[in-house]
Amino acid sequence: MSKNWKEYYESHTMSAEAAIAKINDGDTVVDVIGTAEPQHLFRVLTAAKDRFGEKGVEILTGLNQGPAPYAEPACYPNLRVRAIFAGRNNRAALQRGHGETIPLHYAAQPEAFRSGALKFDAAMIQVTPPNDNGMVNMGLTCDHIRAMVDNSPLTIAQVNRQMPWVEGDTLIPVEQIDCFVPFDEPLIEIPYMSPDDPVAEAIGRHIASLVEDGDCLQMGQGTIPNAILKYLEDKKDLGVHTEVFSDNLIPLIEKGVINGSRKEIDRGKIVATFIQGSRKLYDYVDHNPLIELRPVDYTNAVRVIAQISNMVAINAATEVDLMGQVVADSVGRKVFSGVGGQQDFLRGAEESPGGKPIIALPATAKGGTVSRISAVLAPGTPVTTTRNEVHFIVTEFGIADLFGQCLNERAVRLIDIAHPDFRRRLYEEYLEYQRSCGMEEGLQEYMERHQYSRDWAIL
Repeated sequence: MSKNWKEYYESHTMSAEAAIAKINDGDTVVDVIGTAEPQHLFRVLTAAKDRFGEKGVEILTGLNQGPAPYAEPACYPNLRVRAIFAGRNNRAALQRGHGETIPLHYAAQPEAFRSGALKFDAAMIQVTPPNDNGMVNMGLTCDHIRAMVDNSPLTIAQVNRQMPWVEGDTLIPVEQIDCFVPFDEPLIEIPYMSPDDPVAEAIGRHIASLVEDGDCLQMGQGTIPNAILKYLEDKKDLGVHTEVFSDNLIPLIEKGVINGSRKEIDRGKIVATFIQGSRKLYDYVDHNPLIELRPVDYTNAVRVIAQISNMVAINAATEVDLMGQVVADSVGRKVFSGVGGQQDFLRGAEESPGGKPIIALPATAKGGTVSRISAVLAPGTPVTTTRNEVHFIVTEFGIADLFGQCLNERAVRLIDIAHPDFRRRLYEEYLEYQRSCGMEEGLQEYMERHQYSRDWAIL
């Protein structure tokens, strides 16, 4: 860093309007994911939408947690969404066809930026004010920011004094940023989701029964992860190597249950690639040496995850069929989220000595009227995780271990953990599917041969 960094910083500090004026019609602007999104910059960009005409500006984004004003119907076609992972406020734009979805593993995103597979003209990020050494901190998100800044023709940073200073690979020299826009505002918060839900509680108990002392956890946010953690208070020496760090882990850290003492790499550290939760969480991670953010091509790399013994990777799904095919990024044919890091962690846990790849989902949806376990996926439904990569499937009705099992055995085990109201129907639909494939011997004959007795089967 140059000794004159202060002079550089001051000369490159400007209003958001002046910085956004550097973005041209036809440009692609890449966003920061999650709760680190520079909200002020996107409000100003959206206000300037009429300046972009025939070609428009594309917003290349990952998990969106912010308001996403650029995704409102009135902004199209001046502003378009290109999403690697849809979020709560840009999902509708993608479902309307006001944008495009990019299927891409989370771990592969930095390389996509570096190689030019994902082309962009400007990056908009949010950082802390610089320290005495002329470094700003990425704050709540690390994931692919390094690759963004290193390869962006134009980097605009909102400088927010409310952003925490997070340890890890999170520093950027000010001279790598083209425009600084000082603007303080509250960071996006994700409310804690209470696990006091009987379905989440049951799933949490089942998954917790698979966790042993010394295991290393990867999980997300929501009622099911929060319920799992409730049942881990009697465990010892758990580690964490994950995508997202959130409020739900703090109680187990404070009780000494999570200490990372048995991890082969990053021992004693909680490693994640982004943080999202409450203001209390953001204060907790500020200058906390226990928490380290690393680029996503480290946290989610199969080769890295596999170095950690007893890796327990817990991921969600919207649907699973009786062969074990997992749907997680869509609801039927409609885009819902993205591929994310599900396969990264499932494969990493599979290669981890003693690892356990787990998919968790409630057995039903829409008030119990729809089974999330289906006989076969409807035509056109995208598969997120193939049947080859699936080990444990967990619902509130139990655990189905599919690893090394034939298709008929998988069907039996999955029907066993489906909601009782749908088990007979699933069995009959799967028999019909097998017969339509010309199979002379199917699930019914398999169960007879193995002397399986089930009240949902016709034997």
